[in-house]
Amino acid sequence: MAYKIDEGSCINCGACEGECPSSAISEKNDKRAIDADKCVSCGACAGACPVGAISEG
Repeated sequence: MAYKIDEGSCINCGACEGECPSSAISEKNDKRAIDADKCVSCGACAGACPVGAISEG
């Protein structure tokens, strides 16, 4: 199952985007968003998020 970013918690730092091996994360409306079709559910993004805004969907 793809990971999701909580928009209310995301600080748009970009740490997650650089860790994603499938380039599933991009900036959208001043926040980061995960493309569920590209996400391989590895969890690298969740481990990189300094505010814990990413969780398994």
